[in-house]
Amino acid sequence: MTQISRVLVALVALFNIVLGLGFLLDPAGSAQRFLLEPLGTQGMATLRADFTAFFVVGGAAALIGAWRRDGAPLLVPLALLSIAITGRVVSLIADGAPGSAFPPMAMEAVMIVILLLGRRAFAEARP
Repeated sequence: MTQISRVLVALVALFNIVLGLGFLLDPAGSAQRFLLEPLGTQGMATLRADFTAFFVVGGAAALIGAWRRDGAPLLVPLALLSIAITGRVVSLIADGAPGSAFPPMAMEAVMIVILLLGRRAFAEARP
């Protein structure tokens, strides 16, 4: 189970790192895929800085956790994704529920489950 968990956590990590690098290298294209529109050069800078930081840091922490078989680094992406999905729930309540709201929430929920299972598997594998 530990090997499967390592692979799944590493896939979550790589997915997030690729998303983050997408915001760094192609902020306009990445923004469009996330249904965002930057306002001027400062908006582009925010996309490059904040979104890159969110995804790369979360992904890097997950990758470290998978590499070391250590659940502690997984707390970083778990916190980030939990806050993100909470924000989406608040938005659903405050703004309504368009059909486009659910796919990102499903992805975040799947990643949260994978990371939680990884933490459990890594803890059980520890001597």
